[in-house]
Amino acid sequence: MKQRIAIDMDDVMADTYGKFAQLYLQGETPRYTIEELREKSFHELLDETEFKTLFKNVYKPGFFSDIAVMEGAQDTIARLMEQYEVFVATAAMEFPNSLREKYDWLAKHFPNIHWRNIIFLGDKSILGADYLIDDLPRNLKTFAGKGLLFSAPHNRDETAYTRVNNWTEVAGQLL
Repeated sequence: MKQRIAIDMDDVMADTYGKFAQLYLQGETPRYTIEELREKSFHELLDETEFKTLFKNVYKPGFFSDIAVMEGAQDTIARLMEQYEVFVATAAMEFPNSLREKYDWLAKHFPNIHWRNIIFLGDKSILGADYLIDDLPRNLKTFAGKGLLFSAPHNRDETAYTRVNNWTEVAGQLL
């Protein structure tokens, strides 16, 4: 029986942070460059009003539809599927439009992942996989298997988990 890997979508498979950065830079008065946005989290850089204004975009239809695929994700996940049972485990219940948009995004960019292997959920502690690749330490904390923390500006100071900076490093850990 193959081991199971659960993979988060936002900021792991999909460059959601990059989408927020793009929206911020297209705003009326951006104060930071893309380089600065990649070094620190939005919570660190933006005041509360700016952050709330930017974050409201997740509720707009289409937000999740055109997010870029993380470099190397498609090839590495295809290779992982040869050796593991791979599931996508993504939070979708909080944002009304995200369920359909995320499903369509996965069908477009990862057509080899069967619909039975896509899990929309809120609490990842229920996952029964051997590995979880996620950008949020809170999800790894409650996960019973081995967690791999996918690097993002909002988790750069976290040291409690095995860190992977990109999909090449995921392959190095699991293939």
